[in-house]
Order: sequence, then C-alpha cells, then structure tokens
Amino acid sequence: MSLQTDSSSKPKKSTLKQRADDALSDDFLRAAVAFTTDRLRSRKAESTDKLGDWQEWRDRGSQIRSHTISHLDYYLRQFAEKMEENGGHVHFAADAAEAQAIVLQITAEVNAKLVVKSKSMVSEEIHINHILEDAGVNCIETDLGEWIIQLAHETPSHIIIPAIHKNRHQIQKLFELEGGETLSPETKVLAGYARRKLRERFEQADIGMTGCNFAIAESGTTVMFSNEGNARMVTTLPKTHIVMMGMERIIPAWNDLEVMANLLPRSATGQNMTVYMTALSGPRRPHELDGPDNVHVIILDNGRSDALGDPEFQEVLNCIRCGACLNVCPVYRQVGGHAYGAVYPGPIGAVINPILQRGTKEAGELAYASSLCGACTEACPVKIPLHDMLVHLRRRYVDNGHAPAVEKAAFTAFGSICSSPTLFSAATRTGRWMQLNVLGSDAGRRSQTAPLMKIANSFEPLKGWTSYRALPPAPSKSFRDQWSDLSNTDSDSVHRKHDKNGT
Repeated sequence: MSLQTDSSSKPKKSTLKQRADDALSDDFLRAAVAFTTDRLRSRKAESTDKLGDWQEWRDRGSQIRSHTISHLDYYLRQFAEKMEENGGHVHFAADAAEAQAIVLQITAEVNAKLVVKSKSMVSEEIHINHILEDAGVNCIETDLGEWIIQLAHETPSHIIIPAIHKNRHQIQKLFELEGGETLSPETKVLAGYARRKLRERFEQADIGMTGCNFAIAESGTTVMFSNEGNARMVTTLPKTHIVMMGMERIIPAWNDLEVMANLLPRSATGQNMTVYMTALSGPRRPHELDGPDNVHVIILDNGRSDALGDPEFQEVLNCIRCGACLNVCPVYRQVGGHAYGAVYPGPIGAVINPILQRGTKEAGELAYASSLCGACTEACPVKIPLHDMLVHLRRRYVDNGHAPAVEKAAFTAFGSICSSPTLFSAATRTGRWMQLNVLGSDAGRRSQTAPLMKIANSFEPLKGWTSYRALPPAPSKSFRDQWSDLSNTDSDSVHRKHDKNGT
C-alpha cells in the first residue's frame, strides 16, 4: 500500500473476487501480512513445544468448550444470576439492533459524552462506534491497533493484530493528521504520542466499554486477556462499564480458565501467558478504591443460536478467537483481512460470518476463500473442524441457488464426461491439445502470445486462473497413452513367452 493512498477513500468492492484482486495488487500489504503471520506461527510453535503435551491441552480445551456449548442455556442462566447477585446488570440481545438500543439507553441514562473502548470484536460486529457517533457520543478505541484503524476509517484486518497491514510511516501520517503536530516515525515516539493522547481520554470518559474473552458461570465473572495497560484504565476509571459479550464466551468454572489461559495466548501471539488477565465480578464494592459504580453485561446472540443443535456447525461456537487459523491459511496470508469484507476474517470468518448473517449470498461466498488444505483445523487450539464446515457451507450455498448458472452447467457437463469412458478419453485428448497451444512452443514456459492464452486472459473463469498461474508443461505422451502402451507391451511379452514354450 503506498503511503499516499488512503484505502478508506477507495470505492467499496461488493464481491470477494474484487476485494481479493485489490489485495493481490498491493505488494506492501501482502509482504506485511506474510511477515507478521510467519512470526506468529514461529512463536506459537516455540511456546507450545515448551508447554509440552500440546495435543492433550487441545483435547481438554475442546472438551470444555463442547460441554459448555451443549449446556449453554444452563451456564448462561447461572452466569446471569451470579453477576446480578454481585450487583451487575445483565441484558440479553437477540440481534445487533437490540444490542445497539441497550447501549444507547445506558449512555442516555448517564448522559454520556465520551466512551472509551478496549478488546471488543463484538462491538465491531454490531458497528457500535457508528451508532454512538450518530447519537452524538464520541467513542474512542484505546487498543493501539484498534485506534490506528479507527483513525484510518478501516475495519480490523486480523482478529489479534487489527493493524497488521500498516507500517510506522503510515501510522505517523495518521497521528500527525489527528494531532496536528509533526512526529518522528520512530516507534517509541509514536507509542509515546498514543499514550499521551489516550490517557487524556481515560480521565474524561463517562463509560468504559470492553469485550470478554471468557465469562465464568460459577462466579459471574468476566475475564479479559490483554497486552496493553489500557484495558485496566477502561475498566477502572469510568463510572460505568459495559461488557459486550458473545453468548458463547461462557466457561463453567475457574478451573477451566487455567486451560484457556494456556491455549489462548500461545495460539494467538506465541506468548507463554498474557501480560494482563483482568477478572471483574460486578461493580466496585464499598471498601474498594477504584472501579465502576455500574456494570452492564450485554450478552449477544445475533445468529449464534442458529448453530446450536446443528451437527455440522455447532462446534464453531467453541472458538476462543485466537486467530491461529488466520496465520496458517494460505488464502488469508495472501490477501489479508479486508478481502473478506466482514468483521471476522480468515477461515473462522468464512464459517461464522454466514451464520451471523443468516446465510446471505454475500457471506456465503466466503466459503470459497479456502484451499481446503485443513491447516486451519490443525492450528485450532480447540480442534474445530473448520475445513469440513467450509465444505458444508459450499454445499448449502449451491443448495440455496447462489451458484452461477455457468458453474452449474460446467459441473453438469463434468459429471457427464467423467461417467463415460469414451467422453472422458476424448476430453483429456482435447485438453492436452489446448494446453500445448496455451503454453506455446517455448520449452514449456507460458507464452502470453499463444492464441488460446490470449483468450484465456480475456474471459472468466479462465482469466481467474491464468492471470496468476502458469500451467506446467505437458509431457510428450499422456499417462493414459503410456499405460496403454505398457499394457500392450506386457500382453505381447506374454504371448511371445507362451509361443516359445509351445503353449
């Protein structure tokens, strides 16, 4: 991405392919995403090796999450009762509109003018920043990466590292535009500027809003993992604290948190443990020196309950939002998060977005942003079979009538050809001839001047392949022809042997 280009000013692309084309033409973005995901993968491998018995930890994490989701109604009720016993308020929101209305009601009750936020993908999911701004309430992200993309008017590109696609020179320009002062591109200078500016907002804020990594049912406690001290400021200085929580974030007991405290940081950033683990069980008690006077927990459904009881998709609710699947995905590593056009990118986004958006055509096409290599399933700390779910989503996408007519016709023809030996043989010979003409005669290297290559580069769907891929050179003789010759040679040899023996 060039330093002079503000991606927020570009026209929004409506299809996955158009967004992917933009990403593939952005050399800086591709290099930045590949570099950072490589580092995260290496750190994860190192930290999990040190822990030992990583597969046993994964098994235990999967068991905890699967048990919880199977009894989600019980644990949600237990959590709500305990939180209210602690003095907090619990609100259940069926969808984004209800969650937005609850937040606006709370801000109106306290006459809030400024909200500071930390660690909340759910608030991104319901677009609460824009809702608050429209209501005249200033909402400031305080996680450094989130603040950067807020200033750039963008959405997160990664679940854990939202500004993965930005470099320090781009950040310098954003900060200078925001503060009206000249800054050095040195990391310490930029971090110091952010610290100074955000501390002013902590002191002025009426409401602190956070997400929730886990909620402990037995005690009515919300738990956040973070690596920046801002989360502590957001949860202790403002008089009102709002927790935005997906309904699946529950775990039964404190003992289960030990497993998650090992799985999440190692899978997300390769840390042995997170820098800050903040556990909050309601508002400030009379004897406590700091903390909010009011705590509101908003538990969001927004399509999640549609996955409950679905044998193909219930396990997606086991997700602990570590981002490990993004770091190994060959598609995400090439195009980054914005190509997905949704809050949750990568393999987990390709599965969960269609569920949250009720299987719309726009979300359903994300299932095709995958090579189905299974790397995401291997990386998942709670063993969610993401690649299987992507296949199921592709089937549903076709069953719902979203597949293009050309694709339907192509697969109908493919089925007819493959079911007939005569047609299959004729098709492979024709394909061989076309491949040789597409490649041209330059010793197997792709020839852009070959007549059929020009055609392939001009029309879909061939254009989508030939623009980025080169076909391998065709051998002088096909495998089927070689097999036929070998069979004939063996048959002649047997006949000669039999004739020699007089049989």
